Amino acid sequence: MTESDRPSPEALLRVAAQEGRGRLKIFLGAAPGVGKTWEMLTEGRQRRDGGIDVVVGVVETHGRRETEALVHGHEIIPRREVDHVGHSLGEMDIDAILARAPGLALVDELAHTNAPGSRHPKRYQDVEELLDAGIDVYSTLNIQHVESLNDVVASFTRVRVRETVPDSILEQAEVEVVDIPPDELIERLKDGKVYVPHEATRALGHFFSKTNLTALRELALRRAAQAVDAQMLEHLRANALAGSFAVGERILVAVSEHAHASGLVRAGKRMADALRAPWTAVHIETQRDQHFTDAERRQLADTLALASRLGASTASIPAAGVVDGMRGFAREARATQIVIGKSARSWWFEARHGSVVDRLVRDIGDVAIHVLPSEGGEAPPPRARPPRGGRWGPPAHYLWSALMVAALTLLGRLLVEAIDLGNIALLYLVPVMFAAATFGLRAGLFAGLAASLAYNFFFLPPTGTLTVSNPENVISILVLLGVAVVTSQFAARVRAQADLAGSSARQNAALASFSRQLTAAATREELMQAICAEVARLLDVRAVLLLPSPNGPDLSAAYPPEDRLDQIEIAAAQWAIDNEQPAGRGSATLTASDWLFHPLRASAVSGRGVLGVLGIAREDAGDPVRSDQLPLLMSLLDQASIAFDRMALEEENLKAQAVGERDRLRAALLSSVSHDLRTPLTTILSAAQELKKHPSPQLVETIDAEAQRLNRFVANLLDMARVEAGALPMKVEATDLLDAVAGAVHDTRKSLLDHTVEVDIVPDIPLVRLDPVLLHHCLINLLDNAGRYADPGTPIIVRCRRTSDALLLSVIDQGPGIPVGQEKRVFETFTRLEGSDRVRHGTGLGLAIVKGFAEAMGLSVEASNNAPPGDGRGGACFTIRIPETLIIAAIDSKDML
Repeated sequence: MTESDRPSPEALLRVAAQEGRGRLKIFLGAAPGVGKTWEMLTEGRQRRDGGIDVVVGVVETHGRRETEALVHGHEIIPRREVDHVGHSLGEMDIDAILARAPGLALVDELAHTNAPGSRHPKRYQDVEELLDAGIDVYSTLNIQHVESLNDVVASFTRVRVRETVPDSILEQAEVEVVDIPPDELIERLKDGKVYVPHEATRALGHFFSKTNLTALRELALRRAAQAVDAQMLEHLRANALAGSFAVGERILVAVSEHAHASGLVRAGKRMADALRAPWTAVHIETQRDQHFTDAERRQLADTLALASRLGASTASIPAAGVVDGMRGFAREARATQIVIGKSARSWWFEARHGSVVDRLVRDIGDVAIHVLPSEGGEAPPPRARPPRGGRWGPPAHYLWSALMVAALTLLGRLLVEAIDLGNIALLYLVPVMFAAATFGLRAGLFAGLAASLAYNFFFLPPTGTLTVSNPENVISILVLLGVAVVTSQFAARVRAQADLAGSSARQNAALASFSRQLTAAATREELMQAICAEVARLLDVRAVLLLPSPNGPDLSAAYPPEDRLDQIEIAAAQWAIDNEQPAGRGSATLTASDWLFHPLRASAVSGRGVLGVLGIAREDAGDPVRSDQLPLLMSLLDQASIAFDRMALEEENLKAQAVGERDRLRAALLSSVSHDLRTPLTTILSAAQELKKHPSPQLVETIDAEAQRLNRFVANLLDMARVEAGALPMKVEATDLLDAVAGAVHDTRKSLLDHTVEVDIVPDIPLVRLDPVLLHHCLINLLDNAGRYADPGTPIIVRCRRTSDALLLSVIDQGPGIPVGQEKRVFETFTRLEGSDRVRHGTGLGLAIVKGFAEAMGLSVEASNNAPPGDGRGGACFTIRIPETLIIAAIDSKDML
């Protein structure tokens, strides 16, 4: 089986991964109202009539009567009600669908965001779970909800859609475009078939303009074509089918080390834009790449960098020859068009070496080839001939070859009486093959010639001369020489390919190591230091990383450590940031600098521009990067830019989460204040009014109790603020736990009137080194929490037990307990778990304060249940763990007394 006949292993693995999964079909539309849900329901009914078990997971009819009529007759899975901010929201019940296990589920609006508290935040994640369970899914999607097109749609509609679906969902799905002309959709909108009249009028003036709908329609058609093309290529690779299947254009641009290659890249860009086709700039690495000059290597790297900036994929493929490499890569990429340059060569050059363009046109098959002449039609400047020693190799190679031939000649003289002369001739192939494989083609040819002469001189009669008496022996010599030449060529070719493969493997290993180091970085500082350290190690240079700032480039990381840069270096770094181009030594700008600065660009989608600049320099003040290191440097820069961009996105995401958390806490605080502050104030005001009219001791007690309650609430707010600010003044001293518990029970006696408090602490419990005030606050909050949640009339137990390494101080109630899985959540700020049918008052701060104060003293606190929640035999148990290091030994207690 040839390479072209072999199925792609990666494609086969992806096909195997789909085994047992359901199939996803997406009905894709340009805008709401084109009929996606109608088409999904119609095809679902056809599948049901064909014997398929079909259910409706969720369908949004938006009040359209014709859509509602299509729903009738389908089995509908009832929605799950989710309470959100006092409103009941109906969401798809994924558990009910999984339990029902239909053959096909109809799930409308794939980009929908689920209500908080749902298993998955997005509906497409629900669909992924259904597919994993082997259930086929039909769903609908508008083109503006595709993640990669979000910015494009926002650029002309002026509407940014927040609900998006990853492109990977579209790539694994069968896509059916539901399309109607813009004029027809506008008429449907005017007739009230899409929105209610007042919303339709507003939509016509904004999103649903004919220009917008036309652009969205084109985006939908093109994105569907891309998805179909990708799926077709996957099928071709998995089944090893030949041919380009040119239903979609795919362009390759062949680049070389010559200056006119940049013109080919620009031409390829124009062609790709005109055809709206993906394109790749590819360089074929051959043995001649080893002889490139520094200028040629730099030119090749600049050309590939230009292609990358213009939006092309880039590749550098090792191969025995340019034509073989291009043919193989074009077959793998299923290219339909190739752009290649043709230089003006003399007839003598083409007679000796042939024409790459002519051979490519003859051998490439059904691929269109665009041949562009070099600028001005001039041949590239002749490469300077390498030094003779570099071209023919070191003399030691020929000496070793001659010694091997001499050793084999000696062996042959010893065996001449035992074996035939023909077999001795075969033995001479051994040094020829060894020399060719080890030292190269020229050494192999030298060994072949030396072997022929030695065979003639020492073994063919008359021996001792170079004359041959028997004509048959002439043929033996010629055959030996011919076999030596052919063997040398094959061995040298294999060696050259091995060298190319080894070089490529070393570069890939370096990039893989670099990627691992960047992935392991957890913070921006670690990432910057890892970039500098790895670049310095791989390229044997000094490296610095500077970030843009209002005051100019800021030196943020360096390897080895660098304290400062001169003004010329700062200017070069600033120029690289402003122009997004390299600057400094080895570039075309500010070459007086000893450093070369390359910009780290963010992705085009993020639109953040230059994230920073990487500077490199050598200790000997030579060129910062050798010509053979340029491809590796460009790859390192690309990976560093991606890692930096990823880190910036993660930081933005964390900031967004922090803002969301602050909003949540603010809403919870306002809700708590509105209830827990207003309630005692209302009671106090009412009691005060009544006290004016009818003085009563009971009213005074009511005012006092509510004032105490209000005081505890304000104190809790202040304590929580101190916990979150980390400003807890502590005065650690020897503390008696029995006294601490007694004081807390005394201060909470009014809130625990319906309960008795049982203290189960042995009198000889050791003293502990704690802050008695913070411990007092912890116990008060735990007792107050137990009093509010314990069943009326039941006792509250305060127990202390000694273990091998700690003291466990527990507050136990006999109430509903803690819901399973919520044992850690009860300590979160503003968290109130409703465990029974009784109304619970409180801010949700008490347990959070206990946790904050305990951790500040070096303690830990945990929640558990005495028995399963709701069985009536137990309740909640909150335990403060005091480690052995804070326990004062008995002998210390006596000394203190």
